[in-house]
Amino acid sequence: MRLKKIDKQLPIFNLCQATINLTQSKTKNNLLHIHRLNMQGSPAWIYAIGFLAQAFFSARLLYQWVVTEKAKRVLSPSAFWILSIFGSYLLFIYGVFRNDFAIILGQFISYYIYLWNLNMKGLWKKLPVVLKTVLLITPLAAAVFLMRDISTFTATFFQNKNIPVWLLIFGSAGQVLFTLRFIYQWIYSRQLRESTLPIGFWVISLLGSASIIAYGIFRLDPVLILGQSFGFVAYIRNIMIYYSSKKQLSDEK
Repeated sequence: MRLKKIDKQLPIFNLCQATINLTQSKTKNNLLHIHRLNMQGSPAWIYAIGFLAQAFFSARLLYQWVVTEKAKRVLSPSAFWILSIFGSYLLFIYGVFRNDFAIILGQFISYYIYLWNLNMKGLWKKLPVVLKTVLLITPLAAAVFLMRDISTFTATFFQNKNIPVWLLIFGSAGQVLFTLRFIYQWIYSRQLRESTLPIGFWVISLLGSASIIAYGIFRLDPVLILGQSFGFVAYIRNIMIYYSSKKQLSDEK
């Protein structure tokens, strides 16, 4: 009787197992399909723009890291924000050529916070009016240009065969999280009435960077992977310096 009961359950078991195997197979095939599409890649000159953008971002972190190490406390040098603007400009262009809405979104939001920090550093008022106008208008003009035809914009950025909807959402969420660090920094700095890089900035940077690296791996995007990997080290070091300087101040008291 027991054997008969098991025999009756076998078809159900086999059906469940077959369903699981089919689901796993589909998931694997979908991921392989994404990787094949991404492996088709972009022209070398597009990647060159992306790497140049990341070079500016890496340079800002490296410079900030060096001056912070010397001061033994976390600093927000003017050069950090100047290099950020150059990097953001180029990465925005890279995102457009890669049809990557996640990259464009992240740069569009953070760009104007860079400008605000330049103003807090007293550098904005020293710039020529023409340059200030160009800096203010360029991203907005680019956004208007990209969205001049909504149907084309939607097809290009939201119906991109290289970026499935779930991956687009994941990448955009990572970019938003990464960009939140500058929104946090902006709010924090406004309260202090000076440009500063608080501990929360570096913690959010770590979390956002991890998300973008994961997105870059799915997209097989060396620009995102390499750029964010370098930042990881700088973020951790700034957190260490912050707590070290805080401990030193408490010991002195």
